[in-house]
Amino acid sequence: MTARPALEIAVTSPAGARAARDNGADRVELCAALELGGLTPSAALVEAVAREGLPVQVLVRCRPGDFVYDAEEIALMAAEVRSVIASGAGGVVIGALTADGALDTVAVARLAEAARASDRPVDITLHRAIDQSADPVATAVLLPSLGLTRVLTSGGAPTAAEGLAAIAEMAAAAAGVQVMAGGGMRPADIPALVSAGAAAVHLSAKARARPRQGGRWVPLGAGGASAEQDTHFVTDPEVVAEAREAVLRLQETGGT
Repeated sequence: MTARPALEIAVTSPAGARAARDNGADRVELCAALELGGLTPSAALVEAVAREGLPVQVLVRCRPGDFVYDAEEIALMAAEVRSVIASGAGGVVIGALTADGALDTVAVARLAEAARASDRPVDITLHRAIDQSADPVATAVLLPSLGLTRVLTSGGAPTAAEGLAAIAEMAAAAAGVQVMAGGGMRPADIPALVSAGAAAVHLSAKARARPRQGGRWVPLGAGGASAEQDTHFVTDPEVVAEAREAVLRLQETGGT
């Protein structure tokens, strides 16, 4: 038998954390607004999800859109890092780019410093900003010197399965940093990505929630063009269970 990859599930609620826990996930990444790519959750939400028992990695992202932040946004996210850790996060998921597509090492170092200011060890993950960088593999090379724990990446491709070759390069180039494959992940993709060097896999395992509309629907912002689309995502326990089975099979077969 061989060490199996860690299974991380992106969740947005205590119910999602329970679905992940009860179906075999090793940890969760908590965010708000998964339909926007994920934003920083509230302190109360972090506390509620931490009570469900799994290690909680919290996404710190102050707005949707690109990953080029100004000084005020970086200061806000540093404060959010300290807040979510104080609320029970076991780690934070951060990232920032410069206008020319390089890793903003100054901003990332500041956010990492905020995470390490707590009186306990925390994980620090670079999020999928790496996939919008000008050179994802070159960006991964920088991560050990910044003291990051892991990187979540699709290899710079629309999905992790399409970015398999780049993920393999990252795993070889970023010694000491856990490369976690994620982005459009399906359980069936797990064996090939682990063979390429991914030490962990990340799935949103999401399903669109059924609207609970009571009155008539009117559009509010960019949520959707209809009541059916204007909803949120929830965690699908069946997808979590299927992913868990996939990683256990890898352990049993020695990764083949």
